[in-house]
Amino acid sequence: MEKTLSIIKPDATKKGVIGKIIDRFESNGLRIAAVKKLQLSVENAKKFYEVHASRPFYNDLVEFMTSGPVVVMVLEGENAVLKNRELMGATNPKEAAPGTIRADFADSIDANAVHGSDSLENAKIEIAFFFANTEIL
Repeated sequence: MEKTLSIIKPDATKKGVIGKIIDRFESNGLRIAAVKKLQLSVENAKKFYEVHASRPFYNDLVEFMTSGPVVVMVLEGENAVLKNRELMGATNPKEAAPGTIRADFADSIDANAVHGSDSLENAKIEIAFFFANTEIL
């Protein structure tokens, strides 16, 4: 059983589609092993996305991710990283397959509703950023 991190971003929380997004995960065989709603500080957003620090969109990303509450989750299941990425759809919602989370709930490549770990290695790092082992059940 793999674990991966998922974040429901501020645009989706503002739209009130948290439950609909969680239902997509659960209806497709992913279990919620941990969940919390929080407001990212600028410092935490910068740390979390530091891999993108040299990219031109970094400051806008940090600003966006701190613009409202997010829901962070540990998803668990067989091939959880790949399954989550398939459910999310392409980063650009205009390119996302019909029925994916981003096709249905995202507004733009910048406000694209969800984040998901891109590898098992990154999933472990990202999960540890938000959750202590004792919070994952």
